[in-house]
Amino acid sequence: VVRRRLLQRYEHQPFISCLAGFYSCRWKRYQRRRTEPGKCCCKTRECVFFPLLVGAFCFSLVFLYMWGEAKNDYNNFDWYNYGNLGFWFLWSLVLLIVAAILFMYITLLLVLAMCLLAEGQQLYLHWSHKIGTFLVLCFSVTALFILSVLWGDQWKTVRLSFQITAPYLHIGAITIMVLLSWPVALHAIRADKKVVQVIIVGPYLAILLFLFLIPLGMYSPCIREMGTLGPKPSLIGHRGAPMLAPENTEMSFQKTIEHGGDGLETDVTISYDGVPFLMHDSTLRRTTNIKEVYPNDTAQNAALFSWDTLQELNAGTWFFKDKPFSCMGSLSRADQTQAMNQSIYKLSNFLRLADSQNKLVIFDLYRPPEKHPYRNSWINRTLDVILNESGIRPHLVLWLENDMRSFVQSVAPGFQQTIGSKAPVEDLLMENIVKLNLPYTEMSSEDIRKYAEANITTNFYVVNEPWLFSLAWCSGAHSVTTNTVHMLKNLRQPLFLMTPQQYNIMWILTDLTSVLLISLIFAL
Repeated sequence: VVRRRLLQRYEHQPFISCLAGFYSCRWKRYQRRRTEPGKCCCKTRECVFFPLLVGAFCFSLVFLYMWGEAKNDYNNFDWYNYGNLGFWFLWSLVLLIVAAILFMYITLLLVLAMCLLAEGQQLYLHWSHKIGTFLVLCFSVTALFILSVLWGDQWKTVRLSFQITAPYLHIGAITIMVLLSWPVALHAIRADKKVVQVIIVGPYLAILLFLFLIPLGMYSPCIREMGTLGPKPSLIGHRGAPMLAPENTEMSFQKTIEHGGDGLETDVTISYDGVPFLMHDSTLRRTTNIKEVYPNDTAQNAALFSWDTLQELNAGTWFFKDKPFSCMGSLSRADQTQAMNQSIYKLSNFLRLADSQNKLVIFDLYRPPEKHPYRNSWINRTLDVILNESGIRPHLVLWLENDMRSFVQSVAPGFQQTIGSKAPVEDLLMENIVKLNLPYTEMSSEDIRKYAEANITTNFYVVNEPWLFSLAWCSGAHSVTTNTVHMLKNLRQPLFLMTPQQYNIMWILTDLTSVLLISLIFAL
């Protein structure tokens, strides 16, 4: 009885008052009830809710990490929403901000709880924070589920990111375990039964041992011996330089050339009167002012317009109105004026520009819709422009379209035949394929090496983030298609590049330091 009374102290403790104020919304002095030896750290209701708090933290962390690594594809996410909502907005950036705020909120609650436990205080989470925790948990789980259903390939991006971030995530996890050692040691020592001590310490030590050994199964192509790194991948401008100028316009491709891009990528559609022009979307609504010029035709397929009509449209003003990227930067007054006056670009002019600058070209060729005059002669018409109108040297053309490939090879043997999917090396050699054009989610250093041995190079799209470009570089990719030629050109070596010896030193020092600190905490 005396011991119990001694554990109940009525006093003003500024640190604990602050912790309890934020966690329990109890700012006044009150009789603080410390956890008695051998007893649970909180009441039954709080014991049930504390795992929900931990779960909300874990799910919000997973979602924030996933969405943070998805930055490479934010433009695709916003484009998808544009197609469904009908207006352009940077939903990806809003989602990132919301995820970061919710994660910081739930992390603060968890840190407060761990500090209160370390001080031997009973937990009582205020009802408003319980609602907040439940909302964070529901938001994170729902967001992960929706993204997994609609955008499941993003998990492949997460797996790729581990090849870069795993060594540093390992250090972060060990640091968290060191911080958790204080409340674990406190409650283990204060427990009055051996069984309770084992229940508290056992899982902690098991997780710690797992983290100590996990580097044994870790793989990263950026952990390699000195002198084994291949050449920097070539940079192909995706629709030009869409962060510096309106996509698929003459200015956009000129910006790619100015920043040292090695190639140009675009999308080709054929007008109703047979003029191939550059347009990614099936309609003209997003990247032209058709809403002002022809408001009744905004939903009409771009291929159903004549070239004379297409020439009337402005293809630059939307760039400043919608701001398609969150980190576009500012343009000079001259560049703004030039961008505002861009028009739809003809394929023949695009090819002449590439030929004059000795740049490779690769493009997606869209087949015209039903009842289009060139529905069945689209490839012939495109070849006519390439071979007879543009004058581009054939070896600069990476021919991607798979239809009528044998015919294309017969009339244009100088084209570099390119395919958009993996296949056995024997089949590729039979079709004279010299390059693979693959989504970056299919990146594999083993496959790259296998194809390279057969003189088949690989290009990955769309690679925007420096970490992803670094991974492609370390994996041996020969080129990447990117929106950020102006940024990636400045990368002199891959990020996170280190030798196995450097990583082993980092791993051993981290483990030894953590063992020392945890041992001291338990000893004290």
